[in-house]
Amino acid sequence: MTNALKVAVAGLGTVGAGTLTLLAQHARSLERRTGRPITVVAVSARERSKDRGVAIDDFAWYDDAVAMAREADADVVVELIGGADGIAKEVCRAAVSAGRHVVTANKALLAHSGIELALAAEDAGVTLAYEAAVAGGIPAIKALREGLAGNCVTRVYGILNGTSNYVLTAMRESGREFEDVLGEAQDLGYAEADPSFDVDGIDAAHKLAILASVAFGCRIDFDGVYVEGIRRVAPLDIRFADELGYRIKLLGIATQTKDGIEQRVHPCMVPLSAPIANIDGVFNAVVADGDFMDTLMQEGRGAGAGPTASAVVADLVDIARGRTTPTFGVPARELGALTAAPMARHRGAYYVRLMVVDRPGVFADVAAALRDNEISMEAVLQRARAPEETVPVVLTTHETDEAAMMRAVEAIERMDTVAESPRLIRIEPL
Repeated sequence: MTNALKVAVAGLGTVGAGTLTLLAQHARSLERRTGRPITVVAVSARERSKDRGVAIDDFAWYDDAVAMAREADADVVVELIGGADGIAKEVCRAAVSAGRHVVTANKALLAHSGIELALAAEDAGVTLAYEAAVAGGIPAIKALREGLAGNCVTRVYGILNGTSNYVLTAMRESGREFEDVLGEAQDLGYAEADPSFDVDGIDAAHKLAILASVAFGCRIDFDGVYVEGIRRVAPLDIRFADELGYRIKLLGIATQTKDGIEQRVHPCMVPLSAPIANIDGVFNAVVADGDFMDTLMQEGRGAGAGPTASAVVADLVDIARGRTTPTFGVPARELGALTAAPMARHRGAYYVRLMVVDRPGVFADVAAALRDNEISMEAVLQRARAPEETVPVVLTTHETDEAAMMRAVEAIERMDTVAESPRLIRIEPL
């Protein structure tokens, strides 16, 4: 019999247990596809006695995951602990130092230390694989790194966080406020007790930084990602978006521009005609634009035991087959520095909602602030008059510079007739 690929798993949470279940259930078909068995030989987690719904008695147990990565009789260490630093990073370092391949679902670790780990892995002649780190079960990394290798990718974007997409979908369908829907998402297990990484855009930014590196052949630059979450999106904005022919989505977008690579995560007004506008609930989508294949869109579940385990095992299959690909598409030492395009130079159209005191001259003042910054309005929506009461006024602009738009918004916010900070959402002509 061909030698088995021996696997050690660090972390037995939802994804770890799901990975063990998948490997057990599909052992025979995986062996047929790879030509060798994929066998778990060791595991490590915080609690040995915890019921995870999967048997672990046949595996060597390690209280110390780092020790397991150094000492276990394994070819591959699967890191499913999570976190940008600490034990997860030490597990990966120890595995590489011991000459073992690493498979990880840890997007935060890769966003902050991916280049360091890739250099170490390539120097050691082992694989650092991470399909599960971006968009769950969607093979986004494989598509960019291998399927589109013959293309010059000019833009990659997507819905990269299922929690935020679920919250925005539920707000649209129910008309409820953000906090109410977020509480429901937490009750359903779609959002963590501390949801800030999801709803504030950090999780999506981690994934976007990785996608940009693979798409453009550059070093990861997480600090260069502009990040804005969904906390300020209100049901009123969602209703106006529908009236204007848009849907609000939290998107991660990386684009090659004349000023460099623009990386940004923020709520977007997406035309209803765009396929990504119809990706709802906890689903993710990743879209790439290439010069020879035009546009490719992938959709699927972006998290959870099954989808993430599916991606982990896909990496194990590649390793079992002996397939090797540079971590980020080209050797890590050949990755160029990412030249970040300043967000202030972004050009696009904007949606702005104001809550203003309905009195004569208010709109003229708003129009003057836009005029002074050379911003042209495209459309205006204003509800029925209610003298001396606060009413919403919505305007959309033609394409303009981000810096000019920010100056205009600051001027408008200083007006004593504006009751609250203007709500600004960028319009994406996808």
